Amino acid sequence: MAQLKVTQVKSLIGANPKARESVRSLGLKRIHHSVLIEDTPQSRGYLHAARHLVAVAEAGAADEAAGTKRSGK
Repeated sequence: MAQLKVTQVKSLIGANPKARESVRSLGLKRIHHSVLIEDTPQSRGYLHAARHLVAVAEAGAADEAAGTKRSGK
């Protein structure tokens, strides 16, 4: 299955609770933190709820070789 690279680009301060929980469920902990997730309907729902807080891109071969998580800075 395809993977998506998700990066938190905005703070959760002041975000609605549903979006905040969606970002945490994706495994993001801070701004500029990136994770690789499987492209499933469940993860698409999380991304839709928090679309104003995250940036999404398809994971390339370089991202997959580097591992599933990377530090923000």
